Amino acid sequence: MTATDKAGRQARAAARKATAHPAMNRLARVGLACRGVLYALIGVVAVRIALGEGGGREADKAGAISTVARLPFGEVVLWVMVAGFVALTLWQLSEALFGGLGVADRLETVGRTGVYALICGTLLSVLRAGKATSDDEKSRDATEALLGLPGGPFIVGAIGLGLVALGVRWGHQGVTKRFRDELNLGQMSPRARSAMDKLGLAGYVARGVIAGLAGVFVVEAAITYDPDKAGGLDATLRALAATPVGPWLLVVVALGLLLFAGYCFGESRWRRVR
Repeated sequence: MTATDKAGRQARAAARKATAHPAMNRLARVGLACRGVLYALIGVVAVRIALGEGGGREADKAGAISTVARLPFGEVVLWVMVAGFVALTLWQLSEALFGGLGVADRLETVGRTGVYALICGTLLSVLRAGKATSDDEKSRDATEALLGLPGGPFIVGAIGLGLVALGVRWGHQGVTKRFRDELNLGQMSPRARSAMDKLGLAGYVARGVIAGLAGVFVVEAAITYDPDKAGGLDATLRALAATPVGPWLLVVVALGLLLFAGYCFGESRWRRVR
């Protein structure tokens, strides 16, 4: 073994040890609970939008974080969320690099790492400046930048198809209850397992619908060379209300997000955090 290989193994071992530390484990669980708070707030706003009571609020993570900031002791809560999501980011990064995952699982873990890192950025932006850029605006700006690159439409189209594939994957994970693989089932009572099965099924299917529809919009943006076609979570949810089924489809999906929030709270207790 060369000195370089030995140093690399030592670095990987040190990284794994750091992310497996009990303090990091507890912070990651705090982060999972904070994720549940964000999904609960998004779900509530989405239901209000479906009922015509949105009041201009955005049903996305930036809007949810801004709502938390307005609460009593909101700044303290946001700093707790920063610590939790930093731990989640480091944990998922460690899993992506050293977890021995398959290709699909590794790609999804890399994606979660990026999402958690962006949430950390949004939290810090609200703490520093009192506001954050909406997910819709971020999505459109990113799409516009990518469309300006050589082969930009193909890149954007590939991202859109990736989102559609992710939506199908999440839906499949919900229907087949594959999310059980990430839970310490032995620590759960039969009633808790049954509740988590129902919450996970509804939550993963709802997230799959949203991701798939968002992917369709991104593909449309690539085909039309129009970044305004791409939207974030808020635009995707509002599009559900414009379908022939009307706002009731948005209500169903929003309730799915609320149930996924419940799954996140359970996950914060029973998730395997290695």
